[in-house]
Amino acid sequence: MVGTVAVEEAGTQAGSAAPALAGKYLTFALDAEEYGLPVLKVREIIKVMDITQVPQVPPHVRGVINLRGKVIPVIDLRAKFGLPSQEATERTCIVVVDVALSDTTVKLGIVVDAVSEVLNVAAPEIDPAPEFGDRVSTDYMLGLAKVKGTVKILLDLDRVLGADSALGGRIF
Repeated sequence: MVGTVAVEEAGTQAGSAAPALAGKYLTFALDAEEYGLPVLKVREIIKVMDITQVPQVPPHVRGVINLRGKVIPVIDLRAKFGLPSQEATERTCIVVVDVALSDTTVKLGIVVDAVSEVLNVAAPEIDPAPEFGDRVSTDYMLGLAKVKGTVKILLDLDRVLGADSALGGRIF
């Protein structure tokens, strides 16, 4: 399990969000891109295990796993983001996270290509999500972190997967 560290809530406007977003992020790869999640959302990282498929769910819902007696839904972030599917490798893993769904918080597993590291991101290293016009929503991004000469997309999991998902409605 990744250690927990205080990360302030991101409820401010993009221009003043960077100080509130500074903190520790678990970074991971999907396709050729790097993403980050606030470590406070992360409960644990596990290797890919047998996933039981559930009928009548959206394509990005891979199914459920039994994690120490608790059934946890598993989301394929590649499918959620419209990326091509890929066979699991020895680096593929499931990150178990807490996500706000309506009036409750639930544990979900998200399949990622590889977990990279935990980064401490300072406020000056975070830019607001860029504007792409009215047709493209970037509400699911907390911001962009410029770290070690690269750009990492900082995700707002509640917006990616939660009740007010910016990427196509609810997860189920």
